[in-house]
Amino acid sequence: MEMNRRSFVKTAVAGTAAGMFAVDALGANERVRLGVLGTGNRGGQLIDMILKHPNAEIVALCDVYHPHLDKARARLDGRPDVFTDYRKLLERKDIDAVFVATPDHWHALQCVDACEAGKDVYVEKPLSVTIHEGRRMVEAARRTNRVVQVGVQRRSSLMYADLAQKVKDGLIGKVTVARTYRLSNMWPAGMGKGQDADPPADLNWDLWLGPRPLRPFRDTIAPYKFRWWGAYSSQIANWGIHFIDSLRWMLGEEAPDAVVSLGGRFAVDDDRDIPDTMETTFQLPGGCLLIFGQYEANQNNPLKRGHFELRGTNGTLYIEDGGYEIVPEKGGQFQDPKPRMEAVTQKNPLDPAGDFTIAHIGNFLDCIKTRALPLADVEVGHRSTTFSHLGNIALATESLLKWDAKAERVTNNEAANGLLHYEYREPWKLG
Repeated sequence: MEMNRRSFVKTAVAGTAAGMFAVDALGANERVRLGVLGTGNRGGQLIDMILKHPNAEIVALCDVYHPHLDKARARLDGRPDVFTDYRKLLERKDIDAVFVATPDHWHALQCVDACEAGKDVYVEKPLSVTIHEGRRMVEAARRTNRVVQVGVQRRSSLMYADLAQKVKDGLIGKVTVARTYRLSNMWPAGMGKGQDADPPADLNWDLWLGPRPLRPFRDTIAPYKFRWWGAYSSQIANWGIHFIDSLRWMLGEEAPDAVVSLGGRFAVDDDRDIPDTMETTFQLPGGCLLIFGQYEANQNNPLKRGHFELRGTNGTLYIEDGGYEIVPEKGGQFQDPKPRMEAVTQKNPLDPAGDFTIAHIGNFLDCIKTRALPLADVEVGHRSTTFSHLGNIALATESLLKWDAKAERVTNNEAANGLLHYEYREPWKLG
């Protein structure tokens, strides 16, 4: 269960500050010893941000692609031990926690195995590639009493925490529609078209595939472009999770009642098997529509401004990481035409400049010491990631899905329930 709103904001303010500043009171002998699984694009970014925390030390790295591994080790002056198989890294008794920044289809296995090995886990978004995986990750964290932080770093923003409380308290009245989006104009050629080929000699392709079916290598899948293939990820999971999670937080909602998606490959001609254009609408129990748009053939902002739009009965709130604006509502037909609140334009006064990930890592490191729940606990990440998966399932089944959040089942489409998980390739097993 997620925290009471007001207590959550207090925890966010105190916890984020502690995560960022408690390092001053720690001696070198209290350093948290870390392993990093996945040292490519996001893994490399995380390494750079971990280095900003003197109470942490990276002692081991793992990647199936040697150029990434070599680059990361060089960034750390050759100090960490290196591994190709993450299971060998997890055998190290001197490692306190791991960061999981591998391709998305690996997150569940590596997180669960790390918990079973007694490691705390910072796992990048999306938490999972199926709803079943996400629930098993929550169960593993609770069973082993591990701290699991999910990489939705706006959860460590003081401004977003403050706004989440204010929206709940009626800042803009009753919110009936909330919108967000992800933009990138990939027209015309997208990620390109590849051919099946032998994998590079410095890539362990079998380990890259892991639990997914065996298939030939293609350079539009690995090492980075897997996110445009439904077997390994999707853009509503890769990017959408960040924006959906923030709106879910603002609205105080845990799960949708109903989901519908429309979209397709309308413009971009590449190897992808996910849409270049997609809109998903989630109907929420509290009486609100949450709308996510994925637009990869045009990158002009679909909103008046910002990343987020919350339309309330008294005003409309626009939010971006650098601040927010409230546009007052006036009474419409048959109503008093006077403005219902004051206009507000506010730069972000609470968060230090830069990536929220630095504070998010700090919160994780702090929780390793205190054993408190982190700000983006695995249950929080699972609930938000479930939105993304349901959006994909609604699109695949061309249907409006009714969702039972307690049972984690679709109630009106049994074919959709068949997409809640997939059969792992041998010998991989989850937990």
